[in-house]
This record gives sequence, structure tokens and C-alpha cells, in this order.
Amino acid sequence: MLRVVVMVSGNGSNLQALIDNVHRNPKVDAEIVLVVCSKDGARALERAEDAGIPTSVVALDDPARREVRDARLNGVISRMEPDLIVMAGWMSIVTGVFLNRFPDMVINLHPSLLPSFPGLRAIEQALEWGVRLTGVTVHIAEEAVDGGPPVLQEPVPVRGDDTVDTLSARVHDAEHRVLTRAVVLYSEGRVRRDPADPRHMIINDEGGS
Repeated sequence: MLRVVVMVSGNGSNLQALIDNVHRNPKVDAEIVLVVCSKDGARALERAEDAGIPTSVVALDDPARREVRDARLNGVISRMEPDLIVMAGWMSIVTGVFLNRFPDMVINLHPSLLPSFPGLRAIEQALEWGVRLTGVTVHIAEEAVDGGPPVLQEPVPVRGDDTVDTLSARVHDAEHRVLTRAVVLYSEGRVRRDPADPRHMIINDEGGS
């Protein structure tokens, strides 16, 4: 059974997708053992509690002391002995203090086809640039913001009459699919970093499930 910790900051719609399609799915050999939130009172915490999943709040009290916060994250998460850590809307940069504790175990979800539009306002940037295609990426989390190698990506067409709201809705739908699929692949042991080229992931995704 793949032990999954999910890190969130707000509404938690992607967390809900994982609860519905992974945690509660008897066909998937994975369970969410902890939800960590960066903000007290976030809707995501209610979603976890409704599903009977333990929660913890680890806030960043001082932006100049991220390493202190990340050491606290290490303690909270390591106690759950996770196999995979999913940043599903975790809106705070983490440092090597955290990432080096869990090498290649932390994946992040980003609303663009990386390396295009990293960082904040990815959907707005896609509209501002007039691109015809954007999408979502699940990637290995590294210290460079949105800089780790992709695990899975899904394109989302940009329509001529799109607004931030209409494009965001389709991007969020894709996020739910891709994040769920990524966790399923990890549960089946079908994801690994290429030893010959660490900038690439080897994904055995033939057939699907």
C-alpha cells in the first residue's frame, strides 16, 4: 500500500479528487495517511476530516525562516513514513531542508505545460501571451520553482473567447485527471528517474488502468 501525504493551502479540490479516485478506490493500492495544510481554517482541512484523514497545519510564520518551517514539516511528515508526498495546491516555496529529506518522493502540480509559465499566474500568463495551448504538469519538486523533471503532462487548448475563469475551469479538470493518474502510476511502481539522465523520468504507462 502506497502511503501518501498531501500538502495543501486552500480549497483542496485536487485533494478531493485524490480522496475520491485514489483513497476511496479499492482498485488503487494507495491511501492518504496525512494532509498537511499551510493555513489554518482552509477548506481542504474540512475535506480531509470528512474523509477521516488525519490533518496537520504547518504555517510559515516568518518568510525569512523557511528552513525552520521546513524542519517542522520534516518532523510532521516523516512520522507518517510516506512513500509519496503530493504538493496539490501548496502555495509556499519549500527549501532543500525539506526536499533533501525526501529525495524524489515529492511531486508538485502546476497549471501549465512546463517549462512554459512557471511560478504564479500561469493561467493568466497563457492568456496574456496568446498561446493556443496550455495545460498541466505533475513534476518532481526541486528547489528551483517548478523546475523538476515532468512526470505527466496534459495539454489544454486555449480558445479565442476564453477568460481566466473559463480556462481555469478546464485546467482544473485536467489537474484532477493528471494528478490522480500520477499517484496511480506511483502506486503501481511505474515511475522512476532515468539513471542515465536525471532530467528525465521513466514512465511505464502502457495500457493504463
